[in-house]
Amino acid sequence: MTSSEPAHRCCSMSIMPSRLLLFLLTALVLSLPASLSSAAHAGAAPLYQRIVSLSPLLTENIFLLGAGDNLVGNTLYCQRPHAAQDIEKVGSVMESSIEKIISLRPDLILASNLTPLAQIAQLERLGFRVETFAQPASFAEICSQFLRLGRLLGLEKQAEMVIEQATDTVRNIQDAVAGLPRQKVFLQVGAHPLFSSVKNSFTHDFIELGGGVNIAEDQRSGAIKVEKVVALDPDVIIIAVMGSELGGVGAEQQQMWNTYSSIRATRSGRVHVVDPDLVCSPSPTTFADTLVTIATLIHPQLAQAKTEKPSALL
Repeated sequence: MTSSEPAHRCCSMSIMPSRLLLFLLTALVLSLPASLSSAAHAGAAPLYQRIVSLSPLLTENIFLLGAGDNLVGNTLYCQRPHAAQDIEKVGSVMESSIEKIISLRPDLILASNLTPLAQIAQLERLGFRVETFAQPASFAEICSQFLRLGRLLGLEKQAEMVIEQATDTVRNIQDAVAGLPRQKVFLQVGAHPLFSSVKNSFTHDFIELGGGVNIAEDQRSGAIKVEKVVALDPDVIIIAVMGSELGGVGAEQQQMWNTYSSIRATRSGRVHVVDPDLVCSPSPTTFADTLVTIATLIHPQLAQAKTEKPSALL
């Protein structure tokens, strides 16, 4: 990540119990393929034939709608799905090459609120259509923006099918955790400085919908001191910071928290590392799948229930 990139972009799962892996893999099989195949084979063709995406989330959503073949350019950080890695790169999330974009002759450019306004204005002056999508603040906004993209591309029915399936998964998780004691959760989305999930973000929905209580929900800013986390004594710590894929920052932070034996999460071995790309930039489908993961970390008994009774959750 370059120095011009966001400082707190919200890394792969740490080794998990076999029952949890079985549960998560089963959930993945049940949710992802149906969404992707229904969108890809619904029959409608996108209204735009040459699309450039300046956002990893928008890139993933384009593929989820079945329009990946129409994507001619994206950013270095567009890594999901795997096919996105083979598409022509126009730069990073916050710094793209105007010349490169022009050379791709797009009929639609999709930008995020991290795209510099000067770049958007320049592209529009050159006659390109640019549509900007803000960072969603909740699961509901993730779905509404996905539906907006579907309508923009003429793929509204596909978008509705994906949203319906993701919403069903979220409802099932809510039902599963409804009768369980709510656990105090610290969801860490930045390391240097320490940064937490706050109430006005969709990452808070992972905790709330997963049957937890966000220990930082009353904070105006995500910046938080280690001493405050220790004082709030979370039952579970979930780390979603860049650099966790091969250990790195995630492993470092996990080791750091494990030195605080006064924290309940440390004493019970419930300090976990998860993939920040899934936690911090989710489509409707990846939000639902990640919620399955986080709900199981908050309530480990869900993995046991899934193993003993396959219909218990999904």
